[in-house]
Amino acid sequence: MPSTSVSDDTFEASVLKATGPVLVDFWAEWCGPCKAIGPFLEDLSTEMKGRVTVAKINIDENPATPRKYGVRGIPTLIVFKDGQVAAQKIGALPKQKLYEWVESVI
Repeated sequence: MPSTSVSDDTFEASVLKATGPVLVDFWAEWCGPCKAIGPFLEDLSTEMKGRVTVAKINIDENPATPRKYGVRGIPTLIVFKDGQVAAQKIGALPKQKLYEWVESVI
């Protein structure tokens, strides 16, 4: 299952009201590290299907949500559980570290 794209308009319904944990990737087209972890997030979305949902939000097209959550550097990964921030990481992680981090949070 590929990741889901969300926007300022759909964030509340798709992330905050979601059943189960949601890993949100705050990214931009011009961000090299964002592109580097993209395939890892797609793999994680497939391999952890049913346990965590992966959502991506483009910060250039949707500035309100990153501002609300204080996103200053990208990629920023935030895990939401029951509409609340459960954990946050800034910067690209190696695939194994990304998986370990998500496992420790969910």
